[in-house]
This record gives sequence, C-alpha cells and structure tokens, in this order.
Amino acid sequence: MEEELTADLLKFGNDVWIWLQANLLAPLRLIELAIVIVVYAASRFACSKMLKGLLKAFGDKPIIRKFSDRFLLSVMSTAMTILLIWTAMLLVEPLLGRPYILSIATSLFSAWLVIRLAVSIIANRELARLIAGIAWTLAALNIIGLLDPILIVLEGAHLPLGDSSVSVLDVFQGIVTFGALLWAALALSGLMEKQIVNFSTLPPSARVLVTKSGKIILVSVAFLTALNATGIDLTALAVFGGALGVGIGFGLQKVVGNFISGIILLMDRSIKPGDVIETQGTYGTINRLAARYTSVITRDGTEFLIPNEDMITQPVVNWSHSHRLVRRRIPVQVSYESDIRRAMELMVEAASEESRVLSSPEPRTLLKEFGADGVDLELRMWIEDPQNGVSNIASEVMLHIWDKFHAEGIEFPYPQRVVHLKTDGPTPKLELVTADGDVDEGEVETDEAILAEAEEAKAEEKAEDGGGNKD
Repeated sequence: MEEELTADLLKFGNDVWIWLQANLLAPLRLIELAIVIVVYAASRFACSKMLKGLLKAFGDKPIIRKFSDRFLLSVMSTAMTILLIWTAMLLVEPLLGRPYILSIATSLFSAWLVIRLAVSIIANRELARLIAGIAWTLAALNIIGLLDPILIVLEGAHLPLGDSSVSVLDVFQGIVTFGALLWAALALSGLMEKQIVNFSTLPPSARVLVTKSGKIILVSVAFLTALNATGIDLTALAVFGGALGVGIGFGLQKVVGNFISGIILLMDRSIKPGDVIETQGTYGTINRLAARYTSVITRDGTEFLIPNEDMITQPVVNWSHSHRLVRRRIPVQVSYESDIRRAMELMVEAASEESRVLSSPEPRTLLKEFGADGVDLELRMWIEDPQNGVSNIASEVMLHIWDKFHAEGIEFPYPQRVVHLKTDGPTPKLELVTADGDVDEGEVETDEAILAEAEEAKAEEKAEDGGGNKD
C-alpha cells in the first residue's frame, strides 16, 4: 500500500511539472501572466477610486454602506478584471495565437465572482471567507485540470482505523459534510428559536428547553451523518465512546455537571428568564439560561455568569417564582412622647403615595414592641414589580415618612441614659440608670473635691519653701 501511494505521488508530481512547463513557463504564457497581473492591479486601483466617489455621493444610504463594507470593492474589481481580460484576449489572439493563461484567468475570476456573490448571504464574514476560499480552490483545480489527479492520490491514501481503514479523501469529504450540515443545523435551530419565542402559551423555561434540545439533536444528526459519509462503521467507535466516557467522568465532570444542571433547571422550571433572584450576594434578573451558566443582570448593569450547578446546590431566593407579589417590611421607631396612632397613620399614608405600592393588599402598620429607647413600629407593603428594585421603593417610602414625621412633630428616639451624682460621702458615686431600671455605679470626682486637692497641694508647696529659707 505504501509503495502504491509513493508511486501515485511521484506520478502526480511529474504531471504537475509537465503541466507547468507546457502551460506556464513558456515565454508566451509568461506574457499572458504579466497581462493578467497588470489588468488586475489596474482594475483594483480604478475601482477603489470609483468606490470613493460613489460613497461620497451616496454614502449616506444604508444599503450602499452595507455593501461597501462587505464585498462591493471585490465584486467591482473582479467584474472589471473579467471585462479587461476579455478585451485583452481579442487584442492578443491575432498576435500570439489562442491565449491559454488569459482564458484560464477569465474562468478563475468568473468563478470567484459567482462564489463571492453566493456566500454574501452568510452573515458571518469569517465563515463566508472560508467557504468562498474552499469553493474557489476546488473550482480552480478543476479549471486547470488538477482536481482529478489530486482526488486519485487522496483516494489511494488510507488511514488505519482498527481492523479497517479509511481513505484521506473520505476524511476530507466527512469534514466538508460535517461543516455544511453543522452550519445548516445551527441555522435551522436559530430559525426554530425565533419561531418558538413567539409562542406565548409556552412558559419561558419550556421555550429554552425546546430550543436547546432541538439544537443538540440537529448537531448530533449532523455529526453522525458526517461519520457515515466517511464510510466509518459506527460500531467501531464503541471503544472510543468508552474512553470518552471515562475522560468525561474524570476531566470534564464540572462541565458535564453544569450541563446536566442546566437541563434540570429547564425541566423543573425553578428559575426561568425574567425571574428576579438573589443568590450568593447577587441580586438581579435572569437574562438567559445557557448550557453551562445562568446569566444574571444586576440593577447596576453588571452581568454575572453563575454556573448552573451552583443554582442547584446553593440557596436561591426567587422573588417571582410562582407570582410577582413581594412584601416589604420597613421598621420604624418613635419616641414614647409621640402620638403612636398618628405615627401609624402617617406611615400608611407615606406608603400609599408611591405608585408602585399596591392598594390591594393595602399597606398596614403594626406595633411590634415597646423598646428600650422607643416604640417599635413596622410598615408592611406589597409591590408586584421586583425586577424594578426592592430597595429603592423602601428608600422612597422612608423619605416620605421622614417628611411627614417632621411636619407632625413626631420624634425619632435616640439612646438616653439618666445620670445621678451623690456628693454626701468622701468619694462621690456615679450611678447610670438605664430605662430598664438597672443601676451601674462608679466613682467620680466632683468640682469640690478637685478644688480641695488643689488647695492642699498649694499649702504643701508653701511649707516646703518656708523651711528652705529658714535653713
């Protein structure tokens, strides 16, 4: 087999060298090749100037701008090159005979023009260029007559695969088939996703599950079809499948775990796009459920990509799981000297002034406790749009409460302590009496004690000075 492959390669190389000597390296063919290069360079230069003038005149039109960015210069220069080469053929034929290189160049540029226009429907530029390059290469090999010899060589080269073998040509065919089918599968899944999004009767999680399942099925069918196109027996992949399973079990367990967790989340519908959740210190709205992660956008615009496995194993607060009603509690403390009933009425009025606060269930104020420093009240109110924020509505209501309490003379308490000073003993005592009646005692010096100590210190200094003078 190796000797046959070597012989085929040598024969192919010999054929290519003979073709080059006969059709490209001859003096007349070199003149034709120079004509092609000059014509293409002139066409490219002229079309670039024409395109600048066209954009200056009609550049404000979106369609002109779109085509100019994609392929307008390439198409214009190629078309002009074809016209100039045809003209050159008419002029050169009476002098040099029937042109060969010019004829091939015309076919090559024509094939490129057709392929370039055909792939313009593909939105991805890199993919369009890749497809255009492969298609034009095959067309060029066919035009110059080298495609069949190359196919014969590739067909003769075999790669061992277990007890069987597969030719290199079959491998290339499988790759091309898989690429085409994969592109078709992704395009079809994208179209299916756009259609399913419009089904308002399906829950959001069910729509995502259907689109993900359809995409997986289409890609799997494309892969199996490509394998079948190569002539590979699928039963020969049993060993490879077992090794792949072991590799997934050890090296890709996190990836597979996140993937399976994503499917579980879609099936049990515990969370879905649009839900307002809070998990691991992150509060926001679910943007999308991907195969590996869940996208959560917070109120400040930051997007967190949380692994699907964490959404199952970690605690998740879903503010809008079964319904979007959310109750907010606002604790407020007022002093004992204030009118408690009036304070409770003002708190309800403050909540009712906000449009986001529901009137049914209506807001209520409860007296929770007689605290150490004041009376503890609690305002309870309901909202139905947690995706717009739950802290901001509490802030607005508390500002209304602040304004109303100051207008009505209702005081907010602050910690108070009663201090009793006893001066009837040699050392004054400090008693701290709390609101609960507990007494904390300590020693403190009064003004009288401090003055007495100062007088004693002065007397001692005078006595010491008098004794010194006497000596």
